[in-house]
Amino acid sequence: MTLLTSTQAQELSRQLHDAHDTYKDPSFTHRRFKHRDIVPVIQQLGEPLSVSQVGTSLEGRSIHQVKAGMGSIPVLLWSQMHGDEATATMAMFDIFRFLQASGDGFDDMRQAILSKTTLYFVPMLNPDGAERFQRRTSADIDLNRDALRLQSPESVLLKGLQQSLKPLVGFNLHDQNPRYSVGNSGRQAVVSFLATAYDPARSVNDIRKRSMQLIVGMNRVLQQFIPGHVARYDDEFEPRAFGDNIQKWGTTLILIESGGQVGDPEKMSIRRLNFVAILTALHAIATESYTGEKTAEYQAIPENGRTLFDLLIRNATVTRNGKPYTVDLGINHYEVSTDSARAFSYRSTIEDLGDLSTFYGLREIDATGLTLTPARLHATTLDSLADLRKLDIAQLRQDGVVAFKVSKPLKKNSVPTYPVHVLSEGKLPGRPGLGQIPTFLLKKGSQTKYIFVNGFSDEQLGNGVVD
Repeated sequence: MTLLTSTQAQELSRQLHDAHDTYKDPSFTHRRFKHRDIVPVIQQLGEPLSVSQVGTSLEGRSIHQVKAGMGSIPVLLWSQMHGDEATATMAMFDIFRFLQASGDGFDDMRQAILSKTTLYFVPMLNPDGAERFQRRTSADIDLNRDALRLQSPESVLLKGLQQSLKPLVGFNLHDQNPRYSVGNSGRQAVVSFLATAYDPARSVNDIRKRSMQLIVGMNRVLQQFIPGHVARYDDEFEPRAFGDNIQKWGTTLILIESGGQVGDPEKMSIRRLNFVAILTALHAIATESYTGEKTAEYQAIPENGRTLFDLLIRNATVTRNGKPYTVDLGINHYEVSTDSARAFSYRSTIEDLGDLSTFYGLREIDATGLTLTPARLHATTLDSLADLRKLDIAQLRQDGVVAFKVSKPLKKNSVPTYPVHVLSEGKLPGRPGLGQIPTFLLKKGSQTKYIFVNGFSDEQLGNGVVD
């Protein structure tokens, strides 16, 4: 089989990246899909793919395996062992469409993969968690901490597949906190890799070495598209984790963590990166081209850092006991599921304040010369959220009034359609503090320069919040 040079491999990956839309499965337009959404898509898959049910979740949802190829090298790939980590699941369905295609310029690559490997995909290992879009199973078990006790049927299934298939390589596909940075830089870790340790000493045998070599190739590929935005996950040994144990059980384990990108909340761009990285690695496995990679290049990938906030406001002035102080505010936006199956809102919090000069923000505002001032509460208590429609919200916001008190109990997960802060009880804090919802003004003298409601400014116009 003809091996590609490094330059040829880079060119092939660029072609894959550019052609991704051709294979992008149109069934998935958002991350919060459920088991019932993927089942009909799986059932429609045809040759050279075959589908089988390999297990059942605790609540009775089917867990499927998609098989492709007839080669002597078994490879196992699974995603959504954490139910709210769905980026790679979407990429898997794009890979299925790629493997079914022909006559598109990728036939040699496709033939190499399908003739040399046998691929076993499990697209949604934790369908009960996906139903709730939560990390854990319906029994509140973290599958990635259940490799020893095997208390959940999903864990038993995964170990059974590893033990019976004996894959040379396993791909453990996750999403990670989007606020991880590349080292201590201000660059967001869009994708992170890990060659999991199999013992506390973090030893490197031939099995783990293969993980590192394959990651070196994937990192080189992704640097073309997200230069400086690839990191390496901490490799401290976790004796309960599947990744660490599967490496110990004899399968080369590659962990891929999909982070975040500004302006891409549904992670469609990172879905494309997964598509390219995984196919590149599968081709390297089929051709054994990874054997020439140096593990030192894996170690050179910067580790994940924790230097990012969603929003960092620098150099704001606050007044305490008549004395001005300069503070920075680090604000994060957290997703909150709503009653809609696919929708979510944000609930923001002041994560830290003080001297944050060694941190960065995915969005930053220099508030030098601006004074942080409490927002104003509307003088009249409203009967319900519906009463907001009767008010001139735009004019009230100009006057700094962005908070409203409502007397009637509010429905769970109520979210105002206006960028306002609704209080069901209590009052707005007079000054910002840790853990508070960031609703305040930034003023220069008497002039309001920024209005923040739930951590979003006028330029962003995020959703309102109920406190």
